[in-house]
This record gives sequence, structure tokens and C-alpha cells, in this order.
Amino acid sequence: MTSLPATSRRRVLAAACAAAVLGACTSPPPAPPGAAAAPPAAGSSAPAAAGLPRYRCDHGIAFTVRHGDDSVTIDAGPRGRHMLLRDAGGLTPQHTVYSNDQLKAEFGLGAAGNEAILRSAEPPLVARCVRE
Repeated sequence: MTSLPATSRRRVLAAACAAAVLGACTSPPPAPPGAAAAPPAAGSSAPAAAGLPRYRCDHGIAFTVRHGDDSVTIDAGPRGRHMLLRDAGGLTPQHTVYSNDQLKAEFGLGAAGNEAILRSAEPPLVARCVRE
């Protein structure tokens, strides 16, 4: 077996490190010890995801939301998954607004801060939601 030149070894090592870092970025975070997945609700149209906030809305819409850095991912099961970016809107500190070209979501509404509104561009639709 022949040895690789030093520059080739560095490139191979750099590629291996990059692959490991990217793999860590795309892997879901480990579940806390002793955490159990929540059973799916009967008649649920959004996927059951342990620990994620779940909302039920007008028009039979249900979704979970995963918060990221200045973004949210809304998973509405058969209605699709949407990544929305943070907007400047919001009337109170708890009121947050996220949007993309197709969907706008407002969270932290209502007296208890557990309500949301989804606004779809196509088809035009406004759905009022409550966190479960």
C-alpha cells in the first residue's frame, strides 16, 4: 500500500471533517433521557411529533411547528410542510410573524398567547388556530 502525499491526506481529512459536520447539522437533536413520544390524537391530520407545539385550526387544519433561528417549519401533514422566515411584524413582544411566498403565520395571539392565524395566498384562506 502506498502512502498519499501530504496535500492529498489533508484534502481527504478536510472532506471527512466537512462530511461529519454537515451530518451533525442535519441530524435531529437527541431526545432527552426518559422522553416518550406522545400518542397521535384520534382523527389527527398533522403528524404527531413529540415535544413540538401542535395547533388546531378552522377548516379542519392541524399542524405542528418547529422553531429555528429566525424561522419556523410548519408541518400540516397531507397539506404540506412550509418553512417560513421571521418578519418584522408583531404588535406585542409575544406576537411573532413568519412568512414565505405562499403562507403567513402569526403566533402569540389571544389573551393567553396560545392562538395563531394562518393566511394562505393560494387558495386564499384565513384560519384561526389554538395551541393544544
